Amino acid sequence: MKAVVFHAHGPLENVHVEDYPAPEPGAGECLIRVKAVSLNGFDPMILRGIPGLRTPMPMIPGADVSGEIVELGSEVDRARWKVGDRVAVIPNRKPGMMGETLRGGACEFITVAPEWLLPVPDKVTHVQAACLPTAYGAAIRMMYTRGQVQAGEKVLILGASGGVGTCCVQLAKLAGCHVVAVTSSGDKAEKLKALGADQVIDTSRESYVEAVIKTYGKPRTYEGGGGVDVVVNYSGGASWAECFRTLRLRGRLLTCGATGGYDPKTDIRYIWSFEFTIIGSNGWTREDHATLLDMIAGGRLKPVIHSELPLSRIREGYQDLIDRRAFGKIVLIP
Repeated sequence: MKAVVFHAHGPLENVHVEDYPAPEPGAGECLIRVKAVSLNGFDPMILRGIPGLRTPMPMIPGADVSGEIVELGSEVDRARWKVGDRVAVIPNRKPGMMGETLRGGACEFITVAPEWLLPVPDKVTHVQAACLPTAYGAAIRMMYTRGQVQAGEKVLILGASGGVGTCCVQLAKLAGCHVVAVTSSGDKAEKLKALGADQVIDTSRESYVEAVIKTYGKPRTYEGGGGVDVVVNYSGGASWAECFRTLRLRGRLLTCGATGGYDPKTDIRYIWSFEFTIIGSNGWTREDHATLLDMIAGGRLKPVIHSELPLSRIREGYQDLIDRRAFGKIVLIP
């Protein structure tokens, strides 16, 4: 079969498409023909190598997979699963995470135990299903399960144009929030407006901190001060302490990652004096994944697709992530 493979950590030139042995399903496994698989922000990081994270070599990237069952192992429950079923793969398992510490799905076939499968509703395309769950699962758990955003709240979303961010914008709007989306280009700003953001701040033109204070007032340590109710910050790095200046008294700061740096300079004075609540969110659950599929099927959520590429154009997809050109998800079609 054809597969995206890299044999060693390093530059983009290390990743390519090659002939790779097709897997054979074990007695308790299903053979899945991959119909679509999406990339995530961590894929270029895994290619470069993350200290302390052991990646099996040769490595096949791609955590988020949608496909079709083409063969059942002898012990698979025939009453529950059958050849031709459309399925989504749950990538975060007890042994590890697909695309990180387990081989991923950027290939033509994979084998999966049925316990790690979910049915894909008829109204959900394989491309849409492949946008789940990594980015969208992280978003729904952070926004709803942990953050509990409420109608009428002002929600500031940093990094709003990526996979997680575009989902956060939609989820906040569905909850009835006033959405302030932050991005770094005019082109992405227009797309975020079209997605439903009430206000978009383009940091290539202005400071998001100054823009928030100008529009919503300066946060104060007493009732009646300005600022937003919720800040979504999964970037960390330099934006971590910076975003404190936009959050109102007793506001909530939601985080599910640190793409800009996990050990930032901070200012604890803001946390106690403004009585912030900082809420962490780690990954997603099977139930979150299923909920997202149902939301797409019901037309309440629409995954934002940056591009659909054949496996042969994998480097283009990686480069778009590295250069931060992607607006939404990059999906590969084997």
